[in-house]
Amino acid sequence: MGQSSGIGVLDKVVAVLKAASAAPTALTDLCDTTGLPRATAHRLAVGLETHGLLQRDGQGRWRPGPLLAALAAHAPDPLVAAAADVLPQLRDRTGESVQLYRADGMTRVCIAVAEPPAGLRDTVPLGARISMGAGSGAKVLTAWADPATQRAVLAGAVFTPQVLAQVRRRGWAQSLAEREPGVASVSAPVRDRAGNVVAAISVSGPTDRIGRRPGDRWAGDLLQAAEALTARL
Repeated sequence: MGQSSGIGVLDKVVAVLKAASAAPTALTDLCDTTGLPRATAHRLAVGLETHGLLQRDGQGRWRPGPLLAALAAHAPDPLVAAAADVLPQLRDRTGESVQLYRADGMTRVCIAVAEPPAGLRDTVPLGARISMGAGSGAKVLTAWADPATQRAVLAGAVFTPQVLAQVRRRGWAQSLAEREPGVASVSAPVRDRAGNVVAAISVSGPTDRIGRRPGDRWAGDLLQAAEALTARL
């Protein structure tokens, strides 16, 4: 269930919230992800639903509720704050477009961008929601996602479990014309201080300019930028 606070019921509640926030989660997947007994997982999820921290979709799966969103809206985002320093440096080093993505169920959300001042760009609008089924950022976020999310993404993804295993081994991912024709990208995981992957940092641009193997050029710089983001969290 991750880190322990020493307060058992609180740790279980947080585990349930994390599981339901990663992807719409049925009771069986909730038990698999958290390791909690079925009765315990159900009791906690129903209690969180009562307080508006979780809600159920049309298929009866739990997902973040309105109160959770309202509470989060008033909290500063340390990852976005850190990106304001790190992403422009990576953009200047590579001369290409840089994005930071966070997983949200079956999509990834662009939470920060840094674009070069001129030239052909790969513009991803801030706040854009992109499928988790294609692209180097999606591979990174899926490679370290919980098992239920991985199964859901892989059902419609252009990549395979073997590709995700390779991403975990080498610590970064690349893609060629997966998300958009003529665009290549390379991405690396951003971790919190506990080692959990919380985002993916990406460099992307036209294949004609950055080549068909962008990882050979930018993986080292991306990993350094990811470490810099972690250090600022």
